[in-house]
Amino acid sequence: MSPRKPASQELTKEMILKEARIQFVIKGYNQVSVRNIAKKLGCSHGSIYYHFKNKAELFYAIVEEDFSVLNKLVDETIHGDEDDEKKLIILFIRFIEFGLNHQNQYELMFMVRNDEVDSLSQEAAHLSYQKFARAVQLLANNQLAIKDIWSAFISLHGFVSHHWGYVDSFEEARDGAIAHVNFILIALFPTDDTLDDL
Repeated sequence: MSPRKPASQELTKEMILKEARIQFVIKGYNQVSVRNIAKKLGCSHGSIYYHFKNKAELFYAIVEEDFSVLNKLVDETIHGDEDDEKKLIILFIRFIEFGLNHQNQYELMFMVRNDEVDSLSQEAAHLSYQKFARAVQLLANNQLAIKDIWSAFISLHGFVSHHWGYVDSFEEARDGAIAHVNFILIALFPTDDTLDDL
């Protein structure tokens, strides 16, 4: 039996987050307890409570880290050297790429449903979506309706969700992703008659 760490100061937030992420991914949110995490880390559960007040706060810290990575990709795309039309394509492709290359993180960010964490994780998701929506509006060459941006986002999410667990990386779904993004762009910027005209 490994000795327990004698002081909470020796246990860093990073260590806790790393182990908690592994357990949330393997077992699911409901099956993980602070005691489980503490046992794996060889410390008392009180040591974890020194850094996080409960399991929900710990989960939220993980999700917030992941959303910050996704948000950074949005910022990098906006500030790229390409023209706006190309940036919009890159933005959509990068969302799918992120989802398929980081499936465990994506699951925690967008697919975990639990009353204890929904309000926290949905807040992070909402803020990330707002950043995404502002980027799409900024890069669009004409004013888009909010419902259209939301539909594009849901369509991207649907693509990732559909391939989640069936591919190991974006590369395996690259051709489909490009075709899907083209489909979304045609829907956002129609040149012929659309369903809105019916």
